[in-house]
Amino acid sequence: MFKSNHSNKTLSAADLPSSKTKKAKRSVLEQPSVPIRIVIDKSDYELHVYDSKGWYATYPVVFGNDPAKDKKMEGDRCTPEGDFKITAKRPHEKWSRFLAIDYPTKADLEKFNQRKKKGEIPQNARPGGAIGIHGTWPHEDFVIDRYKNWTLGCISMKNSDVKEIYAFTSGGTNVTIRK
Repeated sequence: MFKSNHSNKTLSAADLPSSKTKKAKRSVLEQPSVPIRIVIDKSDYELHVYDSKGWYATYPVVFGNDPAKDKKMEGDRCTPEGDFKITAKRPHEKWSRFLAIDYPTKADLEKFNQRKKKGEIPQNARPGGAIGIHGTWPHEDFVIDRYKNWTLGCISMKNSDVKEIYAFTSGGTNVTIRK
């Protein structure tokens, strides 16, 4: 038995989303209720949506070139890990929808500066930015089904899925990205 972080309800393993589930939702007709929170699990290639009632939906996602690594600097093609917020949303001419996150945060900049001090990254490196959640190129949702990590550090979803979460998220939505 598991305890939901957002309610006092005790959940059984059957109530939780399966890591083998391609896409699951609480109910097709039921819209999530605020506040909404997104948790992205890089090791399972999943984006989980939680609302005021608990788990709402799970969607398959892909990342930058190596999901096991945290973003260290601009150009490393890795997806950052940590706690973020959605800062902007907009339709995107290439990837359907784009939900920008506030990378780099103060914590990311501290990690970045520590890595520079330790010589883990070049002194002229920059932290990077423009990280977000977005769709795929038109007619290329298959990259999600094949777990093909193709982004420069963003989180990519099927176009229908990103349109769905775009409709019910807003600026300020909490996003956690973890291994």
